[in-house]
Amino acid sequence: MTPTIFVTRRLPEGAMQVLEDTFEVLCNPHDRVLTREELLAGVKGKDGILPLLTDRIDEEVLDAAGSQLKIVANYAVGYNNIDLSACSKRRIPATNTPGVLTDTTADLAMALLLAVARKVVPADSYARSGKYQGWAPLLFLGTDVHHKTLGLMGLGRIGFAVAKRAAGFDMNILYHDSMRQDPGLEEEVGAKFVSKSALLSQSDFVSLHVPLTPETHHLISGPELALMKSSAYLINTSRGEVLDEKALVKALQLGQVAGAGLDVFEFEPAIEKELTSMDNVVIVPHIASASIETRTKMGLLAAENLISVLIEGRRPPNCLNPEIFT
Repeated sequence: MTPTIFVTRRLPEGAMQVLEDTFEVLCNPHDRVLTREELLAGVKGKDGILPLLTDRIDEEVLDAAGSQLKIVANYAVGYNNIDLSACSKRRIPATNTPGVLTDTTADLAMALLLAVARKVVPADSYARSGKYQGWAPLLFLGTDVHHKTLGLMGLGRIGFAVAKRAAGFDMNILYHDSMRQDPGLEEEVGAKFVSKSALLSQSDFVSLHVPLTPETHHLISGPELALMKSSAYLINTSRGEVLDEKALVKALQLGQVAGAGLDVFEFEPAIEKELTSMDNVVIVPHIASASIETRTKMGLLAAENLISVLIEGRRPPNCLNPEIFT
């Protein structure tokens, strides 16, 4: 009998084709996040669930799915939307899609950094509005990126990929992490391990690349923003809750920091209203992994996790709770 899966949002066609060729697929027919009631109804009786970060997979959802459920294959690297302990209690493997979106996310982090530093968004709006009357010495003066200091909060896969890109701009690279990285990796990109306070006070750009955990919630709040240079910019492509959004608004209003580039938000999809009216803030709607190639690879990786459990009866390659197999 063909296993049945529930996909909570349609994926790129290359990934959907593999899923539909392999499983009996029920997919969210709407181009929006499912309501809680729709999610609970959709998972009922399924062998596998393929959720997004916008879908909270907890005890209630697992109970609604029933005893037939054998895997939760998250379409993301992050998995703070999944109650891992609840999955493990039921011996249900939960998986993610690591690695394939590293470079694409790093590309966007650099794009945000460049855009906010060089005032690309307000300059674009100005040119489109018909206000441009010719070159002027003081028109949209930004700040240089080359040879400036970049502080990376987290030097994991994505942080390291950003460091490699920043090295191409001859940037001085500092980083802080829960553990110091291998000296060989540091040397490869010229990164220097420093304390959190040193990174914040010395960097011209601070870019966040940490997972969301209880320890990293509001990793950057009022006290941290106060340590930053008034000429510095903050970039966040990690998780919205890592940054205290209200504290950022206040810091921007007081001129404690020069600007920000944000891909994620504390209460997504809601965004602090004040941020949307600031021309020194670049805002994009959680698109760090949004290339056709990468989003397809994510779907294929999720499909591989589903196939390994539901078709091949083996441990999935990207299992987040491997202890259930011991």
